Amino acid sequence: MWLKPEEILLKNAFKLWVTEKDNDYFVLQRRRGYGEGGGGLTGLLVGTLDTVLDSTSKVAPYRILHHTPDSQVYWSIACGVTKEEIGQHWDWLQQNIMRTLSVFDSTEDVTSFVQGKIRGLIAEEGKSSLVLEDDPEKFREALLRFEKWFELPPQEKLVTYYSCSYWRGKVPCQGWLYLSTNFLCFYSYFLGSEVKLIISWDEIWRLEKTSNVILTESIHVLAHGDDHYFSMLLHLSETFVIMEQLASYSIKRLFDKEAFQGEPSLCDPLQITKRGLEAHAKSEQFRSFFRLPKEENLLEVHESFLWVPFSHFNTLGKICLSENYICFASQDGSQCHIIIPMREVINVEKPDATSRALTVCVRGKRALRFSEVRDFQRLANTIRSRCGISASPQHSASSEAIRGECQSLINHFEDNPEDVTLMVGQKDNSKAVSTEALMTVFHPQDVENLDPKMLKEKMKEQSWNIHFSEYGRGTSMFFTRKTRDLIVRGVPESLRGELWMLFSGAVNDMATHPGYYGELVEQSLGTSTLATDEIERDLHRSLPEHPAFQSDTGISALRRVLTAYAYRNPKIGYCQAMNILTSVLLLYAKEEEAFWLLVAVCERMLPDYFNRRIIGALVDQAVFEDLIRENLPQLVEHMTDLSFFSSVSLSWFLTLFISVLPIESAVNVVDCFFYDGIKAILQLGLAVLDYNMEALITCSDDAEAVTILSRFFDSVTNRDSPLPPTVQQASSGSNDKARHVSVDISELIREAYEKYGHFRSEEVESSRRRNKLHVIQTLEDTTKQNVIRVVSQEVQFSGPQLDELYNLFKRQHFLSCYWTMESPALLHHDPSLAYLEQYQLGFQQFSELFSLLEPWAFCPSRSTLSLWVFRLIDENQDGLVNFKEFCSALDILYGGSFTNKLKFLFKLHLPPAFDLPEDGVIRKSPERGRGKVDLQAYLKQWQNEILKKEETIKDLPRINQAQFIQFSKTLYNIFHGDPEEESLYRAVAHVTSLLLRMEEVGRRLQEPSSPRAGSTASVEASLTEEETSDASSSPSSQDGAARQPEVDWSFSFEQVLASLLNEPVIVGFFERPVHIQGKLGQARVAQLRLKANK
Repeated sequence: MWLKPEEILLKNAFKLWVTEKDNDYFVLQRRRGYGEGGGGLTGLLVGTLDTVLDSTSKVAPYRILHHTPDSQVYWSIACGVTKEEIGQHWDWLQQNIMRTLSVFDSTEDVTSFVQGKIRGLIAEEGKSSLVLEDDPEKFREALLRFEKWFELPPQEKLVTYYSCSYWRGKVPCQGWLYLSTNFLCFYSYFLGSEVKLIISWDEIWRLEKTSNVILTESIHVLAHGDDHYFSMLLHLSETFVIMEQLASYSIKRLFDKEAFQGEPSLCDPLQITKRGLEAHAKSEQFRSFFRLPKEENLLEVHESFLWVPFSHFNTLGKICLSENYICFASQDGSQCHIIIPMREVINVEKPDATSRALTVCVRGKRALRFSEVRDFQRLANTIRSRCGISASPQHSASSEAIRGECQSLINHFEDNPEDVTLMVGQKDNSKAVSTEALMTVFHPQDVENLDPKMLKEKMKEQSWNIHFSEYGRGTSMFFTRKTRDLIVRGVPESLRGELWMLFSGAVNDMATHPGYYGELVEQSLGTSTLATDEIERDLHRSLPEHPAFQSDTGISALRRVLTAYAYRNPKIGYCQAMNILTSVLLLYAKEEEAFWLLVAVCERMLPDYFNRRIIGALVDQAVFEDLIRENLPQLVEHMTDLSFFSSVSLSWFLTLFISVLPIESAVNVVDCFFYDGIKAILQLGLAVLDYNMEALITCSDDAEAVTILSRFFDSVTNRDSPLPPTVQQASSGSNDKARHVSVDISELIREAYEKYGHFRSEEVESSRRRNKLHVIQTLEDTTKQNVIRVVSQEVQFSGPQLDELYNLFKRQHFLSCYWTMESPALLHHDPSLAYLEQYQLGFQQFSELFSLLEPWAFCPSRSTLSLWVFRLIDENQDGLVNFKEFCSALDILYGGSFTNKLKFLFKLHLPPAFDLPEDGVIRKSPERGRGKVDLQAYLKQWQNEILKKEETIKDLPRINQAQFIQFSKTLYNIFHGDPEEESLYRAVAHVTSLLLRMEEVGRRLQEPSSPRAGSTASVEASLTEEETSDASSSPSSQDGAARQPEVDWSFSFEQVLASLLNEPVIVGFFERPVHIQGKLGQARVAQLRLKANK
């Protein structure tokens, strides 16, 4: 590797280098302790220095220095890991540089030329992805160390590296931590003791920052049941964040099969960089905070002041710019933020260059003034270009009126702050849909009704109207503390749908996708999938007590929304609890709005909640347990096992308390959820447990605790609800309220915010990331146990052996996904499949793993034979093999009887394994994702599997000439390298000759007038030639058969079996016990190395 020329004053300092070659201008040196001789004690000391110190010398054992004859100054210009690598650099210098140097008159010119040439070579190499790193030169050196020490596949992308200490027990080892796309690696070398650690991100159970008496602060990694601690990091927080990001990236890519489409920094695992990960994390945080669509990315951040009319002062904060939105969030504790869609911007002005200010005018006669923006000129131009606003002179006349209006607005706000009438916004008139909110249809408000509840409802509406007049209304409304206070008090029925759309960000989704929902409805209605069947089953279970869902109007709207979403997102499809949530959304929002609200909940606000494994809900259960430990110590002391609360509260999270609270109370919880996200649900859960603390502490078992909580929820009321009493009673569905003192939902929510509103959303997200690893690995472990339990009933392997096999199989599956997004396992992943089908191998991955575990040394035709095995066990011919099919083949080869092993080999030479084109590609892929599914075909296949009878040797078809010749060659290949190889060869030749003669005799008896004396000789000659040469592939055998079309004979399996049973040496070979345990140990070590060698 060429290095940026650095001056070295002493070429042989401390005798650490040995000169191998030299000439007038260059010296090739070897590091003492490397290469021949080892170096003894000097080698140990040098190796220790090489690990602890950060220098090029510690990286590569070979280097090239440049010098001139009359100077004592040397320049390092190249280094190498191997003698061959440094030799190539030396030869290049001899051929390309040495002749040129003779023309220079002065040594200064020589040195300048050499340095310029080397820098040019480095610049040429730097056109690769290394230029994306902060310091390409140091990163090149680190990459060289990484490749040398860990011998990972060359595709593995190093992301970053840090100096740190790794604790082995109570002893720290100083070394280097390397973080790559798929692995966490550590290397240390101290006085002959080498520590090398390689952990793949998908194997980590826990990743967290910890501290104790010995370690003030460290990073704890739990993997394979072992604890690893890394400390003494100069930038521990930065290191931990990068580790979290890499672990999260691996989980999404390998477990969730996410392809990161539309994210250039993450879509290619070979090009992952630290900068790309940081940008992705910032964009995620940006989208989460402002509730923006997933297509938005954080492009620019500018610190500035925003003039806030309702407070009459400038608030400090940051302007965040994405492709389609301008967002601002305060940083002075005022909790003020605003979202401005680019589509709403009509002009951008720079009224005062001295104050570095710009004014953004939006529809609805509103203007926002940002001041003290460092790069306000560029920001204004960026916003103009994204909004399609021209600042050129020729357009000045047409925009003069708009500019004057904007300036008058600003002047008016400054001169008359008490006048807020101009701040009244206009509601966004989105495209109308065919239905209204169901609540307006089934419970229209009586304007003339003046009972206390309706009066209080009117007061709420008036409070919100005043709020709109001060803070704006619609997409460009200011979000402040006062907004949250109004939410806690309760949202009026008439504004609930509008505010849900605004707070969730669904209003932006709908505005940017006009007509999308209608198209989905047209495309999805009439389709028949597993999701649509489940939807039909659950339609009448969705709020059945509510009049809206006792009619065809509500049921049809619910069907359309759920079916359209299942069609839009087949990865989720339909999950139970979605029907309950969607029913409530339809009560207060129009049908199209309810659809976009569902999109916001499922894809942004509650990620991974609505799928088969409900990982998101389980992660939030773990977060909830952590919060219980921190905030309710009395409860923890009494109930040490908090898993009870996880099981009880699961429905709280999945349905946002809708399934446990009366509907008129549950909607208040939904109000808070759309404003504060999952934080609101966590707070309320803590408040519920706190309210019932005394009763829960005294309960004797879990059943009693469940009863206490159930009665509590039945007693929760909404005293301010204007809904008719019939609906409230139906939704409560309980006669036990008298036993409990009623609790008002508004008071319960207010108490939740007052007692538990102190933790921030960022803390919740951090806890989510920390717990997600453990939740996923626990689910993976459960899946493994279920698979092993099923497979163990059909194979003879022990439990520990199946455990090892499963780990190898799963790792092979992941190896196929580590360095590409195009592996068959990823392209054909179907999350709706059973756990047995979750991990599957394509032919290439199967062949690599099978070569590590096969019991015999299939020498020349290994790849061909593994292809036949793959085709044979791939029963549904989808080009993928699951764990059960894989184990069934190994079980026969390792533990089967002589007859079963021979039958397996015999079937390898019959269709479909033998005579198909050798491409290994998927021939028939099952229908996945959206579209019609033939349920009758699934049921028929399931019935056939149940009724499938045991295959007997009489069921096997006869084997023809070409197949028999290849069968004999396969036996030769299996016996290759065996101590009794010669005897086995002779036995196979004898059996082959005997079978052919028997066939010839039978033909002569049947057809005495047509002797075929040449056929036996030709086949025997073909097999004899095979004994002394490499095995040929099946096509050549078939070509040989084609040259003799007159030969038409075949053998049954019974004939082959009877002939081979007469050869004791062959019977002994197949009945010789072969233990898989040794192969498993070798495969663990060789699996990754095999990939690296390839």
